[in-house]
Amino acid sequence: MSGKDKTLTHIDAKGEARMVDVSDKAAPARTATAEGFVSMAPETLALLRSGAAPKGDVLATARIAGIMAAKRCGELIPLAHPLPVESVSIDFDIPELEPDDNATAQLRIKATARISAKTGVEMEALTAVSVAALTVYDMCKAIDKTMVIHGVRLIEKTGGTKGVST
Repeated sequence: MSGKDKTLTHIDAKGEARMVDVSDKAAPARTATAEGFVSMAPETLALLRSGAAPKGDVLATARIAGIMAAKRCGELIPLAHPLPVESVSIDFDIPELEPDDNATAQLRIKATARISAKTGVEMEALTAVSVAALTVYDMCKAIDKTMVIHGVRLIEKTGGTKGVST
């Protein structure tokens, strides 16, 4: 754990799981940005860039899946609060690879979620990235057995009592 407060907020004094009580908190604007990567064969990355994958436009489908997942995060993560997400954006960074480039071909997925609420929106951003990555994997698994999802992490959050953190 990092930061000054090292207590587990989802565990009560008896060591039992609990949902954090946020009823007395204010509802400021909050933003969270997460990222994740899918490493794959260069040929697969080229198909994503062109939109010509056998199952269709992988990135468009992954974007919609990530947005939908962020909106349903409270149903997927047992102790996460169900939040009325106001905005979710999913961006993809597809590097240009030279034909003789030995670098690993990897798609970067970045999700930003925004809300005005009593609790943070980090889980929604992380869920959006994770499900977008899983969708890419699902739509490309028949053509690329080398794919690896990795590096899913929170890269920034703003709002709330702790302000900006990275």
